[in-house]
Amino acid sequence: MGMASIMAKQKEKRKHRAKAEGSLWHKIRSNPWSYVYVAPMFILLMVFSVYPIIASIIYTFYRWNGIGDPSDFVGLENFQKVITDPLFWQAFRNTFIYMLVLVPIQLTIALALALVLNNPKLRFSTVYRALFFIPAVTSPAIIGVVMQLLVSNGGGMFSQWLVEHHITKEPIDWLGDPHFALWIVIIVGIWNTLGYNLVYFLAGLQTIPTELYEAARIDGANSVNRFLYVTVPQLRSVGLVILFMAILGSLQVFDMVQVLTGGGPFYATEVVSTYIYRLAFGGGLSVGMSVQPNVGFASAASFFYGVILMGLTLIQMASIGSIAKKREAARQEA
Repeated sequence: MGMASIMAKQKEKRKHRAKAEGSLWHKIRSNPWSYVYVAPMFILLMVFSVYPIIASIIYTFYRWNGIGDPSDFVGLENFQKVITDPLFWQAFRNTFIYMLVLVPIQLTIALALALVLNNPKLRFSTVYRALFFIPAVTSPAIIGVVMQLLVSNGGGMFSQWLVEHHITKEPIDWLGDPHFALWIVIIVGIWNTLGYNLVYFLAGLQTIPTELYEAARIDGANSVNRFLYVTVPQLRSVGLVILFMAILGSLQVFDMVQVLTGGGPFYATEVVSTYIYRLAFGGGLSVGMSVQPNVGFASAASFFYGVILMGLTLIQMASIGSIAKKREAARQEA
């Protein structure tokens, strides 16, 4: 009986020791320098990401111009204004047009280029990869200014050519015409961020075993069949991640539009990010809104749009998880 009691006490002590060793404080004491190294990043994350998010949620209930402390409590009035503001929905529509046009075209071009650049027989492939990736690492502000000059000058020559060949009756101001401005922004956006998706697809292609292509070639599969039955299935999970990253990235477009067109002409290129920017820093976008900035209104628009993006992120996570489960089930059956 005494031995059983001693063993029970020892077992209880081991439980307490294991619980203590698994605690956060014990981990910090065991690896203090690891947490010291991570601390600056954690502090910056809290100050510049977590705190602004929490503060912006609070600001949604106030009418505030950004000076002093918010005191004019309006409840859900800002959300009501956002939902009933036609300019918000126009910006929302423009943002989704930008995404729906840019993403499929850009991913198709990126995949085609990746297939070419992944060919081991291609000479100077690293040079080509660098050339295609340069726009992605160039400041969007610089790209916007340069493209604005190119469209104004080269676009004028092209517009004059169209007039001379009786295709159009008068010259076209590409960035000043509401019918063309958004399409110019989309074209520049495709060129600007193409490099990211090209690199992602290249990384995915390089993970595909060459033995699969060799086996398909021995079985008599041509290049089209190898692409359809080897490349596409092997890229499915990676491609889904690339797709959702491209969607979320295009829905948050801001700097390119702000520099290239400023949301004009007549709000034809206004996207949600530039809409929020104008609300926060003034500009008199909305119906009945003064030129004074309204940080509360902008925070409400940002929060409302953020909920939509969060929903898309959850769909992405669910889709990736579903594909992973299907692949695991297929692997177990095999």
